[in-house]
Amino acid sequence: MATTAISSSTTSTRAAAWPGVLLTVGRIALGLIFLIAAYTKLHFAGEWHLRDYQFFFAMAIDSYKMLPISAVQLMAQVLPWFELALGALLIAGVAVRWIGLVTSGLLLVFIGAMARAKMLGLEINCGCFGNNEKLGAMTLVRDSSLLVLALAVTIGAFLLKKRRDTVSS
Repeated sequence: MATTAISSSTTSTRAAAWPGVLLTVGRIALGLIFLIAAYTKLHFAGEWHLRDYQFFFAMAIDSYKMLPISAVQLMAQVLPWFELALGALLIAGVAVRWIGLVTSGLLLVFIGAMARAKMLGLEINCGCFGNNEKLGAMTLVRDSSLLVLALAVTIGAFLLKKRRDTVSS
């Protein structure tokens, strides 16, 4: 009888750990993807472009025909560093609920811009991972998959926080 109780307790402890493990794997994978996206904007053609990266990236942003040139320049300067910060914070596990929410929102903006460009028939580079990736159906599928992952990480982080709060009360 005691063996059954110990075995049951061990099994339930393992089962309770899975959501945390999945959340960790998801946030690290999403963080790595954002780090890679930032890296491809800052390092291309075999060298770092820390001073002129925004020129090339601004061309990709401007090709969407959505923003005035001043906003294009600001986005080109800020976005790679913002992606780098999001990736690093996700990997470090800092404020996962809120960083996941911001990441999900950013991916929604990206998907919206890409869907609009596709509807307008623009044949452009997406600017997602460097300067040579054409915007296409697979780009939308990939970013939509990333959005699903970001939402799973965000919702998982909120649910785990709620569960911890309930257990400790």
